[in-house]
Amino acid sequence: MLTRRHFLNTGSALLASPAFLRATRASAQGALPITVSSYLLDRTEALFDGRVEIEGTQATFVADAIGDMNTAAFSGNGTREITELGLHPFMLAHANEGFRDYALLPIPLLRQFRHKSVFVHADAGIETPQDLRGRRIGTPGYSSTSLTWIRGIFEDEYGLKPSEVEWVQSVVDSSSAVAGAASAQEMRLPDGIRVTNGTPGLDESELLLEGEVDALFHAATPAAFIKGDARIKRLFPDFRSVERDYFERTGIFPIMHVLAIRRDVAEDHPWLARAVFDAYSQAKTIAYETKDRLTWATDMLPWYSQELEDTRALMGRNFYPYGIAPNRTTIEMLFRYSHSQGLASRVLDIDETFLPGSLELAESI
Repeated sequence: MLTRRHFLNTGSALLASPAFLRATRASAQGALPITVSSYLLDRTEALFDGRVEIEGTQATFVADAIGDMNTAAFSGNGTREITELGLHPFMLAHANEGFRDYALLPIPLLRQFRHKSVFVHADAGIETPQDLRGRRIGTPGYSSTSLTWIRGIFEDEYGLKPSEVEWVQSVVDSSSAVAGAASAQEMRLPDGIRVTNGTPGLDESELLLEGEVDALFHAATPAAFIKGDARIKRLFPDFRSVERDYFERTGIFPIMHVLAIRRDVAEDHPWLARAVFDAYSQAKTIAYETKDRLTWATDMLPWYSQELEDTRALMGRNFYPYGIAPNRTTIEMLFRYSHSQGLASRVLDIDETFLPGSLELAESI
């Protein structure tokens, strides 16, 4: 992913851009000016480049990092009318801090299966999830969405409870350039677990290489693994097969980030939520069409088309669905994980966290 500096246009380039000209015309026509912050993804690209517009708005799209978007919203300084947020940090702010400035929209922008996100030291003798009992697991953000999913999956699937390991927090995160600084909600620690801090100055993969931890739970691929250090390996080398089996049995495609809307803006402009939902669905449809018609040529992966076809055979043509109906079970599972892990003060529900009136929004894909 790219950071905000790649996408913020300034000076004469902005004044000459098609997006600026469209916004100027929209302003003259009385359209609602809004700012939208999110990552630039295949499913949001058509919004960033102006091929898809949010009807009735003069929208400015700003690319940002998730940690920074979380902090801006939860600190009370959320000036952006629409923003991408981490699902679990939002849950913690809502349940534990009385945060009500934003409500979620049923637009899960980022999803990832998480078996791929577990790494172990090659000499630690860890071959199965059960081998993690009594070991030290490094993490750069204990209560992040991805880590909450991993712990929940490991308890449900393999019987490994968070209290059965020692958690070591790294002070440095090798993915911070992409993810931004972790928000306070990603650093929450529950009672009943053992937690220590890693050596200052070492990132999570360096803790593993130095022997301070035996394994890593981390949303991003650790830097040392990317560099090919043979001392780090995945717990599940064939994670694709493991994750496909998990989906076949559970129907769960874990959600990481969700789009949110400021409640005051939604109340003043009740039509806006549907307009946003429709625009994001249209942009995603364009991304699907690009994958069919062009990505097989522009992507360097030699068997890209086979992967796309295999994914659709397992998960359906709309394998990244928006709306509550196809995502309710997944969202409610994370609600359960958060409370059972001692993070959220209570089990949340969809009616209180998602914008009223957005629960019936559905795609026509």
